[in-house]
Amino acid sequence: MKEYWTSLASLLGVLAFCQSLLQVVFPPELRFATVKLFNRMFHWVSSHCYFDITEIDGVNTNELYNAVQLYLSSSVSITGSRLSLTRALNSSAITFGLSNNDSIVDTFNGVSVLWEHVVTQRQSQTFSWRPLPEEKRGFTLRIRKRDKSLILDSYMDYIMEKANDIRRKNQDRLLYTNSRGGSLDSRGHPWESVPFKHPSTFDTLAMDPIKKQEIMDDLKDFANGQGFYQKTGRAWKRGYLLFGPPGTGKSSMIAAMANYLGYDIYDLELTEVHTNSELRKLLMKTSSKSIIVIEDIDCSLTLSSRAKSNNVSTNGTRSSYGDMGEMRGGGGGGEDGGNTSITLSGLLNFTDGLWSCCGSERIFVFTTNHIEKLDPALLRSGRMDMHVFMNYCSFPALKILLKNYLGLDESDLDGVVLKELEGVVGKAEMTPADVSEVLIKNRRDKRKAVRELLEALKVRAKRISEKNIVSLREKGSEYLEEEQEKRALESPKEGCEFEKEEESDCKKGNDEKQESTTTTIEK
Repeated sequence: MKEYWTSLASLLGVLAFCQSLLQVVFPPELRFATVKLFNRMFHWVSSHCYFDITEIDGVNTNELYNAVQLYLSSSVSITGSRLSLTRALNSSAITFGLSNNDSIVDTFNGVSVLWEHVVTQRQSQTFSWRPLPEEKRGFTLRIRKRDKSLILDSYMDYIMEKANDIRRKNQDRLLYTNSRGGSLDSRGHPWESVPFKHPSTFDTLAMDPIKKQEIMDDLKDFANGQGFYQKTGRAWKRGYLLFGPPGTGKSSMIAAMANYLGYDIYDLELTEVHTNSELRKLLMKTSSKSIIVIEDIDCSLTLSSRAKSNNVSTNGTRSSYGDMGEMRGGGGGGEDGGNTSITLSGLLNFTDGLWSCCGSERIFVFTTNHIEKLDPALLRSGRMDMHVFMNYCSFPALKILLKNYLGLDESDLDGVVLKELEGVVGKAEMTPADVSEVLIKNRRDKRKAVRELLEALKVRAKRISEKNIVSLREKGSEYLEEEQEKRALESPKEGCEFEKEEESDCKKGNDEKQESTTTTIEK
């Protein structure tokens, strides 16, 4: 045993001597140069090239690292056998990615690339204002040298775009509203937000399927139209005007648009905006990929038409306020008694002026129950590009509501009942909200719900028919009264003309008698 330890000590001494001799003969500088030369020779002979994407770039977070991590977390790209699960803040989805030192193969435009997730322990840190994580993380991309230009020109942009789409889909939608009186929150922002959880989608929206598909196609063309808008020199924005009776689903349409595109919603309360300058500042603080909504625009402010607001002075010149189309808040001066007003010109510039181009991929949506009250300048193309009339419940919309609330398809309904519903729903002029209320109230008994709905539609249709008959009678009586008044006004004129004719005849007869008497006397 003693001999064993003696031999081991001798061996360790020889190794230490060799190591010291190696350091003397081959100093660290020479060894580093040798390794560097070997790497250059290897890269010169190899048909591949490598790119390192580290998590920390100096002291800042590398956005490309986060984008690659999100891109590789998509179910299409993931083929690894060992995955890591994560859930980001304000996200409703769980994402999964590569584990430490795992690798996968991805394909882009027919070119295969290899991604490797490299995780190593960081060496002891020197003094730093920002503490760095203990592990050094990064991705290594291996590609063929002949594919280098294609990958660097297109692949990285593709990864960034896909990562943004994944981030937007995974992140919860937010609903913003402007702060009261233009005040700022703790972060200095004029908008306050809450999570947007509205479940409305185009599948559940009670609307004519043809019109619904037209809107969905228009939204899809807009979201994918960055190149088109750049080529044509137009700002990447679009305006929608939703108008129709109350309860026809205008707010549900906005929610469906937001969920379809994955956009946030900015609900702008115009009565809290004091000046055009505040309106511009609010627009500047909105993010891209968002929907800016002004609901009931005919009620939120006194939007008087410029034709009515043009004040003409006594010398025939137009007042300077006429072209501005002044609009005042609900109470004129607001709660503080100040003169809080914005102008129609400011609102028009907000939707279609230079300031509307300070962001990209934004949608403006106005809603109103009375389109005739709006100034025509708000309705033209370029401001409100698409006018959507939200009508009363139609038969196709009724079938969607029956599917949503009762789970009944067209085949589940009796043919006679279905024909009765189809024949009466157009005459009843019931809004989708009214129909939904009938179905919700009786949703426990599906047959009863259908019977109650059919009865409600018949009652409403009968009431509308009687109302139309009364209206026609009133119009007929008004027409008869007008005709009688016209005849009464014309009758005195006819009597006067008849009397004038009789007087002229009498006068003519008297003249003839007088002439004959004079002739007789002369004779």
